[in-house]
Amino acid sequence: MFKLPDLPYAYDALSPVIGETTMHIHHDKHHARYVDVLNTLLADAGAAPQSLEAVVREAVAKGERKVINNAGQAWNHAFFWDAMTGQAGAPEGDLAKAVDAAFGGQDGLKDAFVKEGVGHFGSGWVWLVAHGEALSVVSTHDGETLLPDAGATPLLVCDLWEHAYYLDHQNNREGFLKAWFGQLANWRLAEAQFAAAKGAGAAWAYPAPAPKAA
Repeated sequence: MFKLPDLPYAYDALSPVIGETTMHIHHDKHHARYVDVLNTLLADAGAAPQSLEAVVREAVAKGERKVINNAGQAWNHAFFWDAMTGQAGAPEGDLAKAVDAAFGGQDGLKDAFVKEGVGHFGSGWVWLVAHGEALSVVSTHDGETLLPDAGATPLLVCDLWEHAYYLDHQNNREGFLKAWFGQLANWRLAEAQFAAAKGAGAAWAYPAPAPKAA
């Protein structure tokens, strides 16, 4: 079944925007719980999935809400960890040109990203997404992913659930989003994803499930 991916950095690597305590709770408790529940649901159904992406898409097609929620949250969180880095940067190359075309520059993208996240009611996720070379900022509710949209390639995502930021920013979602975008966004991942959206290379995927024991 599916494993909980390790963080790609130390628990304190994103401090002070996201502190060590938040990362332990968020990864070791919240994310782990989604993976555990998903594996139980799949085992009870006798499923032998080839990928988490396939699980999400099939669950959406069948309207299986419990699987949608837990599989979606497992996928979103794993992508979220990789969408962050302790090394602040900026988009380069073709992605930088696309940001200029869509948003008038990095500041315009930041404004759009923060506005979408602040305006999203309740829990969910805010995304920078590519449809081919076209960029947009969207949000999804609860555990929804972008996977059912076959033409969408996520470049970045930020978690809007309160457990992602409350210990460090309390109820200041706007402050969290501004700090996150300016200091943690992983533009190298975004560039690789943008290349994949244009047909160069494979897009990010959740680690494949472990084979069943003989």
